[in-house]
Amino acid sequence: MKVLVIDDSAFMRKIISDTINKISECEVVGIARDGESSLPQIRKLKPDIITLDIEMPGMNGLETLKKIKAEFDIPVIMLSSHSGEEMTIASLEIGAMDFIEKPENLFSISSDFESELKQKLTSISATKPTKQRTPSENRQKRRIQNRNLPSSVKAIVIGASTGGPRALMRLIKYIPSSLKIPIVIVQHMPSGFTLSFSKRLNQEANVNVVEARDNMILKGGTVYIAPGDYHLRIKSGRIKLTEDEAKIHGVRPAVDYLFESASVEYGENLVAIILTGMGNDGTIGMKKIKALKGYTIAQDEETSVVFGMPRRAIESGVVDSILSLDEIGDQLNVLIEEKQWKQNS
Repeated sequence: MKVLVIDDSAFMRKIISDTINKISECEVVGIARDGESSLPQIRKLKPDIITLDIEMPGMNGLETLKKIKAEFDIPVIMLSSHSGEEMTIASLEIGAMDFIEKPENLFSISSDFESELKQKLTSISATKPTKQRTPSENRQKRRIQNRNLPSSVKAIVIGASTGGPRALMRLIKYIPSSLKIPIVIVQHMPSGFTLSFSKRLNQEANVNVVEARDNMILKGGTVYIAPGDYHLRIKSGRIKLTEDEAKIHGVRPAVDYLFESASVEYGENLVAIILTGMGNDGTIGMKKIKALKGYTIAQDEETSVVFGMPRRAIESGVVDSILSLDEIGDQLNVLIEEKQWKQNS
């Protein structure tokens, strides 16, 4: 897989290039120091994937990404620091495939950074990215089967990874203001970025969207986003966060912990949705949900950016419905308008 590295820092370009060249499946075929000089390089080298710094002088990463997406159909991974959180969220909206947090200490690169970069590059190399349709573009007309839906829903939990921010930005618009139950979301994302993401979702939503805090009482009509670097569980109607627990599946927060705890809390009155993402996080939690007679939904391959997490859950036999992203939105409307527990307000 041919990779082009775009970064205004020569030192950072070397760090990224050296890390990528250690990956047997990848090769750095070119580097660019700014957005303007990267465009001729892309035309000439035809890379399979691009890493792009979000904060650069002149044409910044967001502006560069817009030009790249307008001319090329090439996956882009953003490299971001905490000062670029809002631009990073915006880049995911307009088509960046994923992002990686830049190392704070360039003289001591952690193994976590190297392993995350390797994981995301190799996952993308094994996946053909799919163009997600907007609600107005060629929506599938398959009729959603409602006969297996639970008679009453007390909570909805959602898990997502690569491609998740863009999917959730679209899905949040389907949630009606009549929501009277809590929705809790784990999106794989570092600390700090989840706050910016929750604020952006809140701007688009018809309901209140917040970043979860420890010991929060779960309220109907609110969507909670798990904060980065904290595992989130539900216990006795409250949010429970833990920071000192080890990562599982290489991530924190983990979808499995949310799903498992929610299954105990809500039993057959729980609906779980697994969206686009690499790896297998969420499958163990869905097994627990199914064992307690909850209802499970997975995003289909066609509308997933990376069909890893949904595929693993489907192959494990723990999914009730496999739906496109728009169909999941329609299903959410049915669940909320017809099935939500009216007393939980």
